Amino acid sequence: MSGVSLSLAGTNALVTGASSGLGPFIARKLDEAGARVAIHYHQNRAGAEALAMDLNNPAEVIQADLGDLDQVSQLFHSASDKLGTISILVNCAAAESQLVSDLSELDPDRWAATQRTNVDAPLVLIKLFAAQGKPGSIINISSIEGSRPAPGHGHYSTSKAALEMLTKSAALEFGPDNIRVNAIAPGLIDREGIEEGWPEGVKAWKASAPLGRLVNPEDIASTALFLASDFSASISGTVITVDCGLSIKPGW
Repeated sequence: MSGVSLSLAGTNALVTGASSGLGPFIARKLDEAGARVAIHYHQNRAGAEALAMDLNNPAEVIQADLGDLDQVSQLFHSASDKLGTISILVNCAAAESQLVSDLSELDPDRWAATQRTNVDAPLVLIKLFAAQGKPGSIINISSIEGSRPAPGHGHYSTSKAALEMLTKSAALEFGPDNIRVNAIAPGLIDREGIEEGWPEGVKAWKASAPLGRLVNPEDIASTALFLASDFSASISGTVITVDCGLSIKPGW
């Protein structure tokens, strides 16, 4: 297909939660394709600055607490002031998902904080992105828990389900402006120390996933690059599941 490319040369991207977890993988992948990246962090300034030094293109490092919606707005305005029009937005940051609590015992403040960071903050950023009046791609990082709840994770699963519906609603509303909105739903991601720290969980996952392994974070980053590029020009309102096939397993 003539003119279709994975190159992001000349584009500007904002990646939230870019200092740790999946964020650095996504930021690096966009950078490798030619995008300039605004690296958001909350507390891990050292990680954000180390990432910026590691990128090929000049990057901006911006701090914000996504639990404070005023700071969320300031984050976007700061990124656009420093880089110019933001044509790629990756909502990667998320409230801590490892808190395990039954809904019957969940602290209301924890519930509210999770929804604020995982749903309200992306909504603010999506609205500001659309207000630029320019075409572009928005990528929300969800989770397979958005459609397959896990015990003790009701607060997190609910937020990811809401994020996926927000993805589809935003794609519907902003499609006429040539703004594409998609989500990625990762499964259990391979990370340093996970097998030592949670051996029973990793063993169960590998036994259940048809591919028999954890999800490589590079594969999430590659999916984000695909969704940011011309190769996905006709894809919007979609949730791409990247879980080594786990979600196709029968539940009975």
